Amino acid sequence: MYFCRKKVSRYILKRLGYGLLVMFGVITLVFFLFTVLPSDPARMMLGQRTDLETESAIRKELGLELPIGIQYLGYLNDLSPISWYKTKDTGSFFYLNSNNYQFVKIISFSNSTLVLKKPYLRRSFQSKRLVSEMIVEALHKEGVKVVFGYPGGAIMNVYDEIYKQNYFRHILTRHEQAAVHAADGYARASGDVGVAFVTSGPGFTNAVTGLATAYMDSIPLVLISAQVPITMIGTDAFQEIDAVGISRPCVKHNYLVRTVDELPRILKEAFYIARSGRPGPVHVDIPKDVTAAIGKFTYPNDITMQTYKPNYKGNTRQIKKAVEAIYEAKRPIFYIGGGVINSNAAEEVRELIKLLDIPVVETLMARGVMPNNNKLLLGMVGMHGNYASNMAMSETDLMISLGVRFDDRVTGKLSEFAKHSKIIHVDIDPSSIGKLVDVAFPIVGDIKNVVSSMLEIVKEKQNNNKKHKDWRDLLSKYKEIHPLSYNDSEKVIKPQWVIEQIGKILKDEATITTDVGQHQMWTAQFYPFSYPRQFITSGGLGTMGFGFPAAIGVKCAVPEKISINVTGDGSILMNIQELMTAVESNIPVINIILNNNFLGMVRQWQTFFYDKRYSSTDLSAQPDFVKLAEAFGGVGYKVTTKKEFDKALKDAIKSNKVAMIEVSVDRLENVLPMVPTGGTLYNMMLEYKE
Repeated sequence: MYFCRKKVSRYILKRLGYGLLVMFGVITLVFFLFTVLPSDPARMMLGQRTDLETESAIRKELGLELPIGIQYLGYLNDLSPISWYKTKDTGSFFYLNSNNYQFVKIISFSNSTLVLKKPYLRRSFQSKRLVSEMIVEALHKEGVKVVFGYPGGAIMNVYDEIYKQNYFRHILTRHEQAAVHAADGYARASGDVGVAFVTSGPGFTNAVTGLATAYMDSIPLVLISAQVPITMIGTDAFQEIDAVGISRPCVKHNYLVRTVDELPRILKEAFYIARSGRPGPVHVDIPKDVTAAIGKFTYPNDITMQTYKPNYKGNTRQIKKAVEAIYEAKRPIFYIGGGVINSNAAEEVRELIKLLDIPVVETLMARGVMPNNNKLLLGMVGMHGNYASNMAMSETDLMISLGVRFDDRVTGKLSEFAKHSKIIHVDIDPSSIGKLVDVAFPIVGDIKNVVSSMLEIVKEKQNNNKKHKDWRDLLSKYKEIHPLSYNDSEKVIKPQWVIEQIGKILKDEATITTDVGQHQMWTAQFYPFSYPRQFITSGGLGTMGFGFPAAIGVKCAVPEKISINVTGDGSILMNIQELMTAVESNIPVINIILNNNFLGMVRQWQTFFYDKRYSSTDLSAQPDFVKLAEAFGGVGYKVTTKKEFDKALKDAIKSNKVAMIEVSVDRLENVLPMVPTGGTLYNMMLEYKE
């Protein structure tokens, strides 16, 4: 009997213990569901509509369309209300809870009833968020509309959040280099910061050429790359590379994010540095374990950096001295560069030049600042500049330099450059002033602000437009003696004719992007540019393969314009895979291939300086570009006559698809004038004779 009672007692205690354990587990699970996990709106009952005043206030705050039945849904723990709204994407709704936006997909909507798929929730964890979510939110707060990228293992957490968001468009390129070039093109055309995402290792190294291209031309860009987990850095882990070390020479600044707490500040600084002062690319490298971490997200409204404070307002005394020097000069010339475009100062510069009635030359990067039909514009200056432009730079007594860096392709032999001229140099980057040439009037400041200050002084003075008449007449004579020209032909298409014809047909309706080579110089010489940011090209680095992906970015930035990429048969193959990007994302870029079956510019130098030894420049072995375009889903045209070109261009525009127009041009046409490397601007090759 005793043993029976003992067995029963043990049995009861054992069962009771199991019961208590199960009860504890249930309580813990319920507590976890109610306090930590976000609620699932698919399980919630619809409540009453909000009042009209609240509904209107929320719509105004978020800039939303009219909502379809704003409802109170409430968390399971009833902490706060949730409201459903319809977005511009007719297949998406989102709900609002404590300023945390969360997205779901709708199967159907009728009579105030929502039938939901399993929602894609962002983890709120009360006020904490995933770092990958913070990145997306930061881009939204910076006003980013389009990003370009290519995913991979280390950056998957970020791409998971990109999948959930509805703030910006993501364009999947087919190569990381193309992603950065596309972001670069977007930035050049829009003036906003371009953004690209790449993964670790080869994903990042593929992007380096894009960074260097943007750096050399001072383009605002933020590249976010992933890195192996912090604990694996330095272990030669799979797809590990010292990304920060590699990017250091070709970015304005870079970061390795080590903790959750520093991420909001770093992202804010990255955008601030990229767009302020002299713009440039900023690289942010984020280890994978950091992207999966959770923390509090407070994005700064403003940023101040003790070691970086660009000076935007020029020295008043120096500005007055510069204006006095302009009035004293007998042969002044305006020499304007890409900094004028970066500063959005074209309008002010045009007004100043008009008031002073002084001739002007443009660098490759400044094409479009002055309208092509402006009588004071001499043209492009430098290695392939106009005769009048180069002679003006050689004979001037005062060079008014705005946003230039005195590149070797402009100056030629430095010891002979502007020997009889004083130089005014206005630039926001103090390290550029006096770097290569002696400057009599250095002015550190934003060009728009400095030129505006100059305008105030000039408007107070009495202008004598006849003062520089003899100087202008001399330069006009130079233009007449050696105009920019070519020998046209009815037997073979001249590449210069193609550029002129594009301009005649499209005029201001197009943005023109180029690759690098002869076609780039012909475009700069012969296209009738009329506004800033119309001409997009790789100037400093001279990157072949830049044009096509950059034109994709340009089309995303200014969709109302026709995006033309003028390229060569060498350059186009360097990022030909982006045909798939353009087709998939419905980005109608028109590629005009000036096909001379050569690496044209290298061939030209081999003709001039290497006794026609055409070493590895003959590109006679080529694909069928028409079939290639069609294989990707675009349209292709083969052009051998002028009449065929006009028809092909108009058809390509009408098709509204990515297109390739292959134009067979004169194989041995040269870019002239030409200043040989190390030569002087006044000693140009104006023609080539066998």
